[in-house]
Amino acid sequence: MKKLSVFLLLFINLLWAEAQTTKTPDEFLGYKLGTKFSFHHRIVDYVRYVASQNPTQVKIIDYGSTFEGRPLLVAAIASPENLAKLEEIRTSNLKNIGLLEGKASTKVPAIAWLSYNVHGNEAVSSEAVMQVLYELLNKNNTVTQNILKNTVILLDPCINPDGRDRYAQWYNRVANRGFNATPFATEHNEPWPGGRFNHYLFDPNRDWAWQTQEITMQRVKLYNQWMPHLHADFHEMGPSSPYYFPPSARPYHEDLTQWQREFQQTIGEYNKKYFDKNYWLYFSKENYDLLYPSYGDTYPSYNGAIGMTYEQGGGGRAGIAIAKEDGDTLTLSQRISHHFSASMATLEAISSRADKTVEEFTKFFERNKNNPVGLYKSFVIKSKGSEANVKALAGLLDKLQISYSYASKETSASGISYNTQKDESFKVEPNDLIVSTYQPKGTFAKILFEPKTVLEDSLTYDITAWGLPYAYGLKAFATKEKISAGNAQPTSNTPALNIEGKPYAYVASWSSFDDLKFLTHILSKGIKVRFNENPFETEGRKFDVGSVIITRTNNQRLGDEFDRIIQSAAKTFNINLLATSSGMVTSGNDFGSSSVNILKNPRVAVISGDGVSPTAFGEVWHFFEQQINYPITVIEGSTFSRVPLDQLDVLILADGNYDRILGNGDALKKWIQGGGKVIAMESATNYFADKDAFGLKRKKDNSSNDKPELKAYGNRERESISEQVVGAIYKVEMDKTHPLGYGTNGSYYLLARDPYNFDYIKDGWNVGYLKENNYLTGFVGEKAKDKMKNTLIFGVQDLGRGKIIYMADDPIFRGFWYGGKLIFGNAVFVVY
Repeated sequence: MKKLSVFLLLFINLLWAEAQTTKTPDEFLGYKLGTKFSFHHRIVDYVRYVASQNPTQVKIIDYGSTFEGRPLLVAAIASPENLAKLEEIRTSNLKNIGLLEGKASTKVPAIAWLSYNVHGNEAVSSEAVMQVLYELLNKNNTVTQNILKNTVILLDPCINPDGRDRYAQWYNRVANRGFNATPFATEHNEPWPGGRFNHYLFDPNRDWAWQTQEITMQRVKLYNQWMPHLHADFHEMGPSSPYYFPPSARPYHEDLTQWQREFQQTIGEYNKKYFDKNYWLYFSKENYDLLYPSYGDTYPSYNGAIGMTYEQGGGGRAGIAIAKEDGDTLTLSQRISHHFSASMATLEAISSRADKTVEEFTKFFERNKNNPVGLYKSFVIKSKGSEANVKALAGLLDKLQISYSYASKETSASGISYNTQKDESFKVEPNDLIVSTYQPKGTFAKILFEPKTVLEDSLTYDITAWGLPYAYGLKAFATKEKISAGNAQPTSNTPALNIEGKPYAYVASWSSFDDLKFLTHILSKGIKVRFNENPFETEGRKFDVGSVIITRTNNQRLGDEFDRIIQSAAKTFNINLLATSSGMVTSGNDFGSSSVNILKNPRVAVISGDGVSPTAFGEVWHFFEQQINYPITVIEGSTFSRVPLDQLDVLILADGNYDRILGNGDALKKWIQGGGKVIAMESATNYFADKDAFGLKRKKDNSSNDKPELKAYGNRERESISEQVVGAIYKVEMDKTHPLGYGTNGSYYLLARDPYNFDYIKDGWNVGYLKENNYLTGFVGEKAKDKMKNTLIFGVQDLGRGKIIYMADDPIFRGFWYGGKLIFGNAVFVVY
């Protein structure tokens, strides 16, 4: 009886707690939404508070933390009946689509995931989400109560907390009391690098598929555990723009289903009702397309969901209120109202078609398993000589839940070659990686591996080519037939280290990013390393130029620790290490030859600040700290004139304008002549182009301008793209005998995003260049095509005892262009 009384008391207390009125955001925060920017911890506090007040309808799912230690979480909101069986709903959904074994044990409601604040200074959405959360639990709101009858809602209140707090802290510190709507006031001019990006200044909205950042990896892992039927992503744009909601702009990817296309229209209709009722301006079908696969709308779409982007005018410039170009004042309160209404419209839309949405979602995956889309049914990635890159690609596929296998025997096949874009016969060999589109995520696999992107419209928002074999620098074929493969894992060809005694030297080949990580690891341990200029053979193994030679000589001070460091690192990075008993080789140059050069352990710096692209700088910063674990000094550009350059060996200039930072360049030039090395990337090359003493020259325009070109004003947007390169892929010819080209085997796949227009260097080394027709796939405007012919991509100029390395391209673009990482490593560590 006593136990029963205790149970009744607990039950009554629970009912009493839920009967209490949940505080509004205003009541909880102590200020009215829209009057200031809330710090991330206060938003989290409110979400947790609402969950505590509504335990039968809200569950908090903590899914990780940011680099700076801020929590990442999702709030699951459902009817009491559905929340009680939330895990059953999740697993049944995965079983329905073949991503989990077994039969669904319950009917699956529509699952809608809404994400807010992926760009930190697009800060309105994390304010709006608090109002969305409150209204979803508001028992007096008949609209939301109807939505929850057949919809489970997942709210991510802030995808990018580090960026958001960078913005909120700055704005709250500099804003006038109340606000100042004058556009040139300090509060409307956010300092570099702004709050848009995450800690390492990556754009997390472009990282969904590549998962280079910790916040993306953690979020997508949870996303794949749920596989929602709809995903909405909330953004902001320039303050003078009206609101944007779907239908999305063209081009749509060709593999979007008819249902996904129709639902874009449905979303537009539901949003239109809210916006027309309030006389709010809006637009649709412009600017924001559904093509590039790594956005918050396309990644879900290619995984079967209804994916969409919302854009509110405002952004970091808008602050609490800003005067617009049309004379009206845009307030944070208005922006909150717009995002709140779009959120409600989205949830109403999917709730109204819940059963049909779940049905079509299931059909999407059934089609993938039984009759996948596309001409090509299998993708064969050649492994021999590229084992490390294939392993890295397989690691990404694991994150994406794309299945693959390895060939167990040799067979004949035919298909289109990624390298030539022609149909060819080839051999499928043991350990080749095979990706079939006959799998639940077959559409996504097809899109990520397609050798040539189909564009229904050339006006696009982002890059137009991304094929993973290109990104990883791999030889590959796409076949029209399904190719069977036998092994879940490759057969290891790296022999176990079984080294006795004290070898004369250790030798490793140089062909992959893993080799670079091995190098930087042993350099950080004080190991001295040599590289060879010429091929050689020793003890039955052949080594190409640029192999890593680690002699006991120069490292004797380390004693037995020398062998432990080398052998341990080889195991960690899966290096096929050769231990030699002699410094004399069978053919080629002995280890003491003048053509075997000792490397420095370079002191590296990169410039940041005004004029420098935050994301390009962030790519370099992240590369050193998170990818190769090698120290780098960050120099704020305004302090450059006071930097003791003699304490540096390598200076990296990421994409940017360096005229103000470097001034006339006399100090930089003197430092280079004394032995320094500059790596100038993308538009940083403009600082050196066409200047005396520097060998980089732009190609001259030989076109005739006798008559002005007659253009229609109405076609101006399309006219402009004739001079653009929108993320197209080219095959770059590489001089693999030059240290910058070591390990490339004579070619490199370039992801071109500008019409590079440099002459070959006359007094220096043209290491990477395009010839007449090196184009492979992606959009290139007609005028840009001519510029891209016979142009320099990577060049090296000697200047005194130092060097300038010109990189028209960014080989570490967005952290996912894997094939360029070795070239960038060569620039830093190997070019001497």
